[in-house]
Amino acid sequence: MRARRPRRVHGRRTARRRPHRRHPQGVIPHKRLGQHFLTDRNILQRIVDALEPAPDDVVVEIGAGTGTLTAVLAPRVRHVIAIEKDRRLAGECGARSAECGVDRLTVVHGDALRVDWHALVTPHSALRIPHFKVIGNIPYAITSPLIDKALTPPLPGCIVFLVQAEVADRLAARPGSKTYGALSVGVQAVCRVERLFAVRAGAFTPPPKVQSALVRLTPLAQPLVAPEEIVAFRAFVTACFMRRRKQLRNVLMAATGRAAALVGAGLAALDLDPAARPETLDPEAFVRLLRWSAGL
Repeated sequence: MRARRPRRVHGRRTARRRPHRRHPQGVIPHKRLGQHFLTDRNILQRIVDALEPAPDDVVVEIGAGTGTLTAVLAPRVRHVIAIEKDRRLAGECGARSAECGVDRLTVVHGDALRVDWHALVTPHSALRIPHFKVIGNIPYAITSPLIDKALTPPLPGCIVFLVQAEVADRLAARPGSKTYGALSVGVQAVCRVERLFAVRAGAFTPPPKVQSALVRLTPLAQPLVAPEEIVAFRAFVTACFMRRRKQLRNVLMAATGRAAALVGAGLAALDLDPAARPETLDPEAFVRLLRWSAGL
């Protein structure tokens, strides 16, 4: 059999492209947008169960894709607001309105980092101050800013995100562990963090090159930091972890610009070891350090 001749494009010979691995609905994932479609029905059901959905819940779904998770979630809640950046996928998700219930689904074509989630939730909530939850199989490249946004007051009742396993480990890490860092402290100061279960690469199309895990963030009734302190707290903790292996006295001298004697006196008043390292401190200790430094 004669081999097929290469196709010509604009007068040049080109090698024949290998076929794309498609989603069952025929949509080609965009690598640039980090798209990996979750297709395992059992995993989709477990993710929705983790949100503990209730009939009156309004849920914001981040990165809805073609609506596979949306279709499992919508019958169990009051309303789903599905945000999708890719216009093609937003259209695919919107086509599921009959399956989900026309009055249960709103599809928003937009960037989840820029869209005002609270403004979208309010019209669908039965409460003056909307109670809502957040869920999503999110692009791994923007996990941290999405978590920051999800934890911007007024806070949702629950957040369930499918993330890179390494990020899940960092979120749930305890003081003194290798994965404990600024992200761990910033989130644990306002949330209870649970790493629920791992998700195999074969559950996605196309399979990602990294491992995935589901995390649940439940805002604390009494967070360690007040809403007006959050921005300063995150910046302070990040500055401390830039020197995570340095002694606390030296870290604070660099972060505050104060002399050793003043920093030493402050640590003594807080009953903190000046030779300790940032990676060994729990979130509550960082809160006390922030408030001490704010009073200098």
